[in-house]
Amino acid sequence: MIEKKSIDYEKAVLIGIINKEQNEEKVTEYLDELEFLTYTAGGEVTKRFVQRMDVPNPKTLIGSGKMEEVERYVQENEIGSVIFDDELSPAQQRNIEKILRCKIIDRTSLILDIFAQRAQTSYARTQVELAQYEYLLPRLTGLWTHLERQKGGIGMRGPGETEIETDRRIVRDRITLLKKKLAKIDRQMETQRGNRGALVRVALVGYTNVGKSTLMNVISKSDVFAENKLFATLDTTVRKVVLGNLPFLLSDTVGFIRKLPTQLVESFKSTLDEVREADLLLHIVDISHPQFEEHIDSVNNILSDIKSSDKKTIMVFNKIDQYEHETIDEDDLVTERTGRHFTINDWKHTWMEKVGDRAIFISALNKENLDEFRKRVYDEVRDIHVTRFPYNNFLYPEHLDEY
Repeated sequence: MIEKKSIDYEKAVLIGIINKEQNEEKVTEYLDELEFLTYTAGGEVTKRFVQRMDVPNPKTLIGSGKMEEVERYVQENEIGSVIFDDELSPAQQRNIEKILRCKIIDRTSLILDIFAQRAQTSYARTQVELAQYEYLLPRLTGLWTHLERQKGGIGMRGPGETEIETDRRIVRDRITLLKKKLAKIDRQMETQRGNRGALVRVALVGYTNVGKSTLMNVISKSDVFAENKLFATLDTTVRKVVLGNLPFLLSDTVGFIRKLPTQLVESFKSTLDEVREADLLLHIVDISHPQFEEHIDSVNNILSDIKSSDKKTIMVFNKIDQYEHETIDEDDLVTERTGRHFTINDWKHTWMEKVGDRAIFISALNKENLDEFRKRVYDEVRDIHVTRFPYNNFLYPEHLDEY
């Protein structure tokens, strides 16, 4: 008889701070995302703690009163991890660990942990390992407090290397080795990209969990891993796609997220070469998410960081089947109409109108409006191809009859 497999989720609590930079609504939104990250990593959030502070406590980030409240809850409910939405300094992490006596994680280390779980190829694992070591290096003192003193006795007197110094040297050597390994893999991938010939390259970009991999599977008829979790795809997948009689290369890249750790942006810049070298970007947006406009800004900021913001881009608003808008009663004269009350048609007449025919509304899961999407992609790829190879113009008719 096959035993039923049950997954034990680790109990966790979340901590956020309201200040001048992030109001209560924004902190709630960030903690919602942090809870989804925790679930993706294998944790179950049992409670959230939020404190309003103009200036964070340099020792423990939150105030002493709130810390006592968290400590009581952690002890009474056997909490395994306390997760902070803001990045902790090494000193803050050590101080909080001494008080709460459990695992202390910040947003950066949580994202690194998910990346470590999701990395499949040698290239992705190397990138994640490098980011983890760079994050770990300044925090080693907290791990080796029991070895702070130099051992004494016969043969141990005089100058020598303490355990922590030895460990730091090992980590630095490992970082150097990983950087060399990545540089070697980068050269190999550059050769691979060069061997793909002059085919037009199209890249899917967007926030994490917006449906890029699902759309990739629909268009290319391939089987890329897709799941309703954050960072389901870490490895760049490239497929040859043919629309009508026109071939091109389609790349599925790692999703972006707000407050993305600096170490990961640096480590994954080489993966984003697929974006840098693309002729056309398909910016996928989850229109059903209440903060999709902020997601667009986050993606545009990262595209700007990797010098790809000026590329030809089509905005693809996905998950129209899941979009729901709030309604206001006719006799309600108090409630102010905001973006939450807009229908999709209302959105089309906002700033999206300026995007014009560069905006498409689809559902990749339910395959809604995919014919219009394919037609738009075909037209754009054809324009790029004909510009590159004018003598091939006769091969590709102006209109595509069959997709």
